Amino acid sequence: MNVAEVLKRERIAENLSAKTKEEALSKLTDLLFESGALSDKDAFLKDVLDREAVSTTGIGNGIAIPHGKSANVKETTVAIGRLENEVEWESVDDKPVKLIVLLAVNEEDKTGVHVKLLSGMARKLAAEQTCKRLLDAKDADEIINIFSE
Repeated sequence: MNVAEVLKRERIAENLSAKTKEEALSKLTDLLFESGALSDKDAFLKDVLDREAVSTTGIGNGIAIPHGKSANVKETTVAIGRLENEVEWESVDDKPVKLIVLLAVNEEDKTGVHVKLLSGMARKLAAEQTCKRLLDAKDADEIINIFSE
């Protein structure tokens, strides 16, 4: 399973307005809940924030890949938010984040599928050119196409 297989257009916010990491994660969680991927958005958000407290998910190049494994996830999926303004994230390169790729993983997928999704995403986002293309993408369809390559 790769990101393109679980990414849906309605789970991409092209111009996400948020001033903090927590606000951005809350809005992406709302997007997942509204599109039917979550049974309990508050419990899922708590799971994501608990994971964030362990270590940063800001991987550099303006990208963060937070993730939550939760019984409150109905279907393993991804929400993407491209922020209107950069947000501080305690990233590995000490730079703020402009694009957030939030993984929502259900209980059934919490081992193998979760690891495959995360490693595939990290591999794709390790390429600085891919990060730049995602940040510059004109719309959600272009973001989906980049993840489909």
